[in-house]
Amino acid sequence: MPTIVFVSPKGGVGKTTAAMILATQLSQGADVTVIDADPNRPFRSWSSGGNCPEKLTIVADADEENVIDKIEDAASKTPFVVVDLEGTAAKIVLLAVSQADLVIVPTQGSQLDAEQAGRALAVIRQQEKMSKREVPYGVLLTRTNPAIRTRTTAHIQQGLREAGINVFHSELNEREAFRAMFSFRQPLQGLDPKDVANLDRAIANADAFTLEIVDKLRDLRAAA
Repeated sequence: MPTIVFVSPKGGVGKTTAAMILATQLSQGADVTVIDADPNRPFRSWSSGGNCPEKLTIVADADEENVIDKIEDAASKTPFVVVDLEGTAAKIVLLAVSQADLVIVPTQGSQLDAEQAGRALAVIRQQEKMSKREVPYGVLLTRTNPAIRTRTTAHIQQGLREAGINVFHSELNEREAFRAMFSFRQPLQGLDPKDVANLDRAIANADAFTLEIVDKLRDLRAAA
């Protein structure tokens, strides 16, 4: 079953938010296990609100000693496994990437963030050399302006693609609803539109992102 690993060498780019959005959206129609391998355990904290979807299971005791076993066990039980990691220096990142069917590298639309994302891509390349297999991946632009396409973001996206780096067509916009998921400890569908502005647009954005990931996984499976 597909294992999707989120990797980012830089904090504040929306890695856990992206993982949360994907996991909760997938769990509307399928069983999903999240391996909460970020030392801050954001998924465990979020689920303490008591609003975790029925089809979503969170495993919050993963470390570099057991992460492969945790991923393999989860993959044997649920159709989707989402792994949220911290940084790129730790051994656990290489281990998790070794199990990945798809790696997602979130980055904001700035030159500094794009350069930092290169560190995550270096980890992927390192794992490919070690395992002698290609590791599918994509860079995800996050916190983009939903109303204005800035020249900087367009330039970063074009530069990445010209460098032969895979970039997802979908982006995750800067949305109040995405922050509210953590404030209210709710999935998007559990938020009250009276409390959160433009909730419907946030859900549409999340759905588009999730659909692209599912389509990508289907294409990878068909090509295998």
